[in-house]
Amino acid sequence: MQYSHWIDSHCHLDFSDFEQDLETLIDACFAEGVKGFLVPGTERRTWNKVITLSHHYDAIRYALGIHPYFLDNAKEEDLSCLSSSIDERTVAVGEIGLDAWQGMPSMERQLFYFRHQLQIAKDHGLPVILHTRKADDLVLKTLREVDFKNGGVVHAFNGSLQQAQRYLQLGFKIGIGGTITYPRAQKARTVAAALPNDSFVLETDSPDMPILGYQGQRNTPLQLLCIADVLRQLRQQEMNAIMQHSTHNLINVLPRW
Repeated sequence: MQYSHWIDSHCHLDFSDFEQDLETLIDACFAEGVKGFLVPGTERRTWNKVITLSHHYDAIRYALGIHPYFLDNAKEEDLSCLSSSIDERTVAVGEIGLDAWQGMPSMERQLFYFRHQLQIAKDHGLPVILHTRKADDLVLKTLREVDFKNGGVVHAFNGSLQQAQRYLQLGFKIGIGGTITYPRAQKARTVAAALPNDSFVLETDSPDMPILGYQGQRNTPLQLLCIADVLRQLRQQEMNAIMQHSTHNLINVLPRW
């Protein structure tokens, strides 16, 4: 199947940064060929807003999850609420995962919520959107321990090619974003160039993760084309090939899309 549009596989359009001009922004994205948006939930209080956006804009799909950043405010009852909030329009559980950055909630607490959310995804037959920072080996270990086989997307991947290959073996796609626009990000650029065609998706992580030349500005899904252009150069492929692979890969790994 041939595709004629791009999909931003990870953008937080529910954030307050987009409250004033979201409709105008989506129109501008459509004009540039970005016609799909995956908005992941980050904590219980945001889920209704994410769901409402998806009902209002046909181009928006959503995931629901508890991001490790927000675990200090999470309660165990949020897990049962997550399970009951999932319906036929939910394409994944996420954004979930582990983050070993200084100042994050304890790894014990993170693992508790991560394992439970993986089980919820298994129970509902859904893939997951993974957040992992300095924790890829532990995330991979946990996926195997839970026997998670539904795959998903490793958001903002910044690991090694060997770690990427281990995720691919478990049915995941690798999220490529604004990091590759920085020449100093040699590891990320090398991995992006070496990945198989059927293994990557594109993302902006809007409004965060600014791309080179736009530091200090709000990031938006319009920047997906800049990321794609850098990836085109790194992989020495045509822009249309990048579109075909990235769009197909996302739809393939998220069967409810």
